[in-house]
Amino acid sequence: MGTMTFQVPSGLTAEAVTELARACVAGGPDNMPWPTDVHLEEGRLVVRRNVDESGYLVACWEVENAGWLMGATATLMERPEPYWLPVELARGKVNQLRGQEADWRAGGLQVPPPLSNIIHQCSLAFGQAVTSNSFDEAARQAQTALKHAYQASDELVRLYTDQVFQIRHQRQARLDTLLGCRLSRPLPAGPRTAAFTGAFNSAYLAVPWSDLEPESGNMRWELLDDLVKWSEEQQLLNITAGPLIDFAASRLPSWLWLYERDLASLAGFMCTYVESAVKRYRGRVRSWQLTAASNCAALLSLGEDELLWLTVRLAEAARQVDPGLELILGIAQPWGEYMALEDRTHSPFMFADTLVRSGLNLAALDVEVVMGVTPRGSYCRDVLEMSRLVDLYALLGVPLRVSLGYPASRANDPAADPEIRLGAGRWKDGFSPETQNSWIESFGGLALCKPSVQAVHWIHDTDAEPHLFPNCGLVDAEGKARPGLHTFRRLREQHLR
Repeated sequence: MGTMTFQVPSGLTAEAVTELARACVAGGPDNMPWPTDVHLEEGRLVVRRNVDESGYLVACWEVENAGWLMGATATLMERPEPYWLPVELARGKVNQLRGQEADWRAGGLQVPPPLSNIIHQCSLAFGQAVTSNSFDEAARQAQTALKHAYQASDELVRLYTDQVFQIRHQRQARLDTLLGCRLSRPLPAGPRTAAFTGAFNSAYLAVPWSDLEPESGNMRWELLDDLVKWSEEQQLLNITAGPLIDFAASRLPSWLWLYERDLASLAGFMCTYVESAVKRYRGRVRSWQLTAASNCAALLSLGEDELLWLTVRLAEAARQVDPGLELILGIAQPWGEYMALEDRTHSPFMFADTLVRSGLNLAALDVEVVMGVTPRGSYCRDVLEMSRLVDLYALLGVPLRVSLGYPASRANDPAADPEIRLGAGRWKDGFSPETQNSWIESFGGLALCKPSVQAVHWIHDTDAEPHLFPNCGLVDAEGKARPGLHTFRRLREQHLR
């Protein structure tokens, strides 16, 4: 069993102790986690795994002005002496920053002197950390290096985003990228509809199966009928419906649990539902997201291979009804956090790769990036990590759609899925409408600028309707628009049709 030990600063807060328990070792060709045992004892973080391969530590750490974020060390070898955790996290971030800056500069990115100076300050602070004989002094210098590195990463990605937009606009004044939001109900006429159509050029019609078939065999299409009709009236560039099968317990009909462990019956019910939906809206809805979170589902006693088979079977059922259908498959937790907790054969990347290679002729993959919530969401990361993630999934050679979400409040959200809660770090100063807006500006702008990204969708419109992720709506439960809605409008007006 491989073991690595890290010395941590004394006097850690209770929050820091809790967050460090999420640490894991990652590596491999897709940089995904391995199952890791984590213990914090006598000022040391001890991580153990059953894989004797090189890897690096992924750990949650608080950085001034950046928030509680998931960061990574450089590749580490096993050794008896403990590593100094803050120093190794600084080494990993500074190395990532300098490497990405060099890659983008080689590709033509123009880096102004002030940003180059911040990157230089990161290197100086890190140099002082690794040459210090005192752990306390090294930790202090490492924190300075991390602060500058995350600041520089934000500025580097913002610079990259601006320059990529400039280059793409030289060829196309208005990009064809889709920008939309998931809706479960038609919006009322007037300001709400005007705000939506001003900010978005597409809609994602996300009425869950649990609402459409509350009793087995009793389909209630009225909700989706109304939503399709409303979307057609708005003359949007694109209408996508789904996910037809979202592998969250609250999105599946309750009667389905009567058939737990019965794969044949589950497949039959799901295929019948998919075929019925595609047939009913044939000619009106051309794009369907077939599944969401099948890569990390732990429901209905289904194993990984069964979920893969079921996903392929559902795609085949939809194609039998309409061979020309545009099918989209969703990947949740794309950084693979769930792999650190249990032994899995397929990482989210390999799960997606297997489906792409299965010959389904997918129109796109939907990568779900909802930060700050658990267990379905992802731990908070910075925009440089987001850029690297999008580039990783782009290697699959399939257009990407990115579903984004970030909470605007810590308050209790009674309309959200009770199994999903805040507790996966925080970006910058936490959870507020202003921070959500800043997150949208950074992460939404980055996703839109990527040529590999076909569409960007916000995870849901309003907190007043039932939804999965707490407090992530662009409109709060009282019907007041949050600033992020206006930011989406500005991004569309600047860059999109």
